[in-house]
Order: sequence, then C-alpha cells, then structure tokens
Amino acid sequence: MAKVKTVFRCSVCGGTSPRWVGRCPSCAEWNSLVEELGSPSGDREHAATTMAVPIGEVDLQAWHSVPTGVPEVDRVLGGGLVPGSVTLVGGEPGVGKSTLLLQVAAAMTRAERRVLYVSAEESVQQVRLRAERLDTITPTLWLAAETAVPAVVAQVAAVSPDCLIIDSLHTLHHPDSASAPGSVTQVRECAAALVREAKARALATILVGHVTKDGALAGPRVVEHLVDTVLSFEGERHHALRALRVVKHRFGPTDRLGMFEMTGAGLGAVPDPSRLFLADRRAGVPGSVVVPMLDGHRPLLVEIQALVGPDGQAPAPRRAAQGVDRGRLSTVVAVLEQRVGAPLGRADVYASAIGGVRVCEPGADLAVALAIMSSLAGEPVPSEVVVCGEIGLGGELRQVNQCQRRLAEAARLGFTAAIVPRHAPDPPPGLHALRATTVGEAIALAGIPLP
Repeated sequence: MAKVKTVFRCSVCGGTSPRWVGRCPSCAEWNSLVEELGSPSGDREHAATTMAVPIGEVDLQAWHSVPTGVPEVDRVLGGGLVPGSVTLVGGEPGVGKSTLLLQVAAAMTRAERRVLYVSAEESVQQVRLRAERLDTITPTLWLAAETAVPAVVAQVAAVSPDCLIIDSLHTLHHPDSASAPGSVTQVRECAAALVREAKARALATILVGHVTKDGALAGPRVVEHLVDTVLSFEGERHHALRALRVVKHRFGPTDRLGMFEMTGAGLGAVPDPSRLFLADRRAGVPGSVVVPMLDGHRPLLVEIQALVGPDGQAPAPRRAAQGVDRGRLSTVVAVLEQRVGAPLGRADVYASAIGGVRVCEPGADLAVALAIMSSLAGEPVPSEVVVCGEIGLGGELRQVNQCQRRLAEAARLGFTAAIVPRHAPDPPPGLHALRATTVGEAIALAGIPLP
C-alpha cells in the first residue's frame, strides 16, 4: 500500500513544507501553513492527452468571445465569454455577485444558449425565488444544488450547457481529498478539476470566489493562475453603485470598468456614471470641487468635498477621509501648511468622494487641495471649473496620465474651464485651460484668497 505523506501547505502562495513553521519558507507570510494529506508516494506513468501540432495549424474558429447579453459585463470582458475559458468572480458578501450572475445567465439563455447554474450555497428553491424577483426565469436556465465536484461534472454531462456557473468555489469539495471544504487543498483541487472539464468540453465557466477581510480572493494564489480571467465586483454596502473590474484577463486588456446600480429589480447598467455622480451636486457651495479621474480605461467625473473644522485643543487634529486615500490627504494638508501658509496645523480636516466611488490616484491631489482651501476661506470654486493635477512635496503641480481623455469627459458634460499643470496638453474645443505651476497659483486661479 502506498504511503500517504503529511505536508503543510501555505494558504497564500501554495508552497509546501514537510513540517509546520511559523513563517512560510516560500513567501515569508506568517501563520499561513495548514496541514493536509499529500498524495500517495510512488511512480506513475503519464500519457499525452493531446497531440502536439505546429502553431500555424492551431484552429481558432471556436475560440472567439460570445456576448453575454449584459453590456457592462461584455465591456469588461472585451466582448463576452470565450468557450473553454474559466472566469473567477470575487467580491464582498452581499455585494451582489449571485444577482449579477443570475442576470448574466438569463441574458445568455434569451440568446438561445443553455446555462447550468450550480448553487453550492443555496437550495434551488432559494435561487428560484431570487430569479422570480429579478424576472430571470427562462426555459433553458437549469438549476442544480451540488457540493461535490463529480456530481457537478455529472450534471454537466446530462445538461450539456454552453455556460456553467458555480456559486461558489469555496463551498465545493472533491472526494479524493480528505480536507474540509474551503481549505487550501480543496479549493485547489476543485478549481483544477473544473478547469480541466472546461477545457475538455470548450465550456465557458464562471466561478464565484470568497474574499478575505482585506478584499483579496481567499485560498491559494495558484487558483488565480489556473483560471483565465479574474474579476472583482466591488461596492459599498450603503451605496447603490457597483463596479466590475478586471484583475487578470488572458483574452483582452485589464483596464476595463463596468458600472452597475443596485435597484429593487436587480443590477442595472450605468452607461453614464459621470452624470450620475454629479446629478445632485449643488453649485456655489464652498469645499466642493469636480475632478476628472481615470478608473482603468474609463474617465469619470467625481465631486470631491472637504470640510475644515475650527482649531481645537486636541493635540492631534483629525484627518478623516471617505473614498479618498487618507495618506494622500495628510500629504496635501502638509504641503498646504508649508508651501502656502494655510493654518491647518490644529484644524480638523474632512475629505470625501461623493457617490461611493474610491479616488486613490495622484491626479486628485489638486482637487483635494482646492476643496480644503475653499472650505477654509468660505469661497466656492466656480461650478463650471474642473481641476486635475498631482501635487509634489515642493508644492509644484505635475501632469497626470491621459489628461486629454479626462478633459474630454469634462467638456462632454458642459464644463468650460480646467485648472491644470502648466505643461498639460491642450484641452478639447469648448474647454479653456487655466495653467498653473504651483498649488498657490492654482488656488489663485480658482478665485480663492490666499491666507
């Protein structure tokens, strides 16, 4: 009888160790090794599963993207799902992953394609109730509640679907592994088996994955290497806006962004998110500035608001940020103190990106600075002005990437002036550039009195 070895596998990188140690020898992560049973030792013979062919004779006819029927999903995937591809979708609990995939499944079935939806977390009755609420009940959408990979493969053989959706990967188990569902071994083995099945049948497969408290996909990183595409479905629980981003994509670019709005009837596409972000904006309010940011390949206009509280007696004033990087907020406040002379040393400063969007790029530095100075002076920035630029520690303004695409989005929504760094490219027709070399010059161009 073959001897079964016990190994300790890292839940982060998938590396192994013959004994438990506090730190993974492969990736240096602490307390990440989990005990598991290894495969029986012994020599095995392996035969080739396919014959090698010259690269010029590889048939590409069947490997083209097929639209899912959901425009925002097709935008992110670069046209749709490729037969035989495996897509991993991750997101926080309750963000709407199951809702999105049920709508994708219904849209595909309306295009006369058969979809098998395997729910490993809910019963078929629960999925049916959600489908009734979303109006996604179609005759070629098949449901199954299975938790074992061989049972899923049997369902695929019986239904012969064009697309397989697994919700979720971390609740499946493979009987060949003695580990518990959700463990490193089980997640890896289940993912590998489903990938093999997808490639063998040219079956487009979508897997739902759990995430950790840090927002990263749970399980070993080897799962991300196994699949063809990794999507991240993001959104704040208290906001209706949802964003679908590409983390990895073997069939297209990774700079696409899909926007959705959660409604009572499910997820609705947001074809013009900039107009949605600015719909409730009040003109003439101090501390409000609009910045044209770039999220992946998509330009967005976002309102940045700031509020400066009175000088307090607390030894450490507050620097609160919502949707804005807190580190960059502290840097901008320090630059305004040292290079402009703004009395912010003992004042509380609050900054927020409106609409539930996260603004973490350097191109929003100037918008945050002008919003702070506008609130401090009580003088509003003109409502027809957008601002865009990175602030250096010396108070200088620096260009940001793809400035022309940002300004074109501002011009499309009716803005007439833009405060930009001096060497920024010329704006599109209808938009006047107000150029500045330092943050002090930009403050003056915005009509805000310097301290």
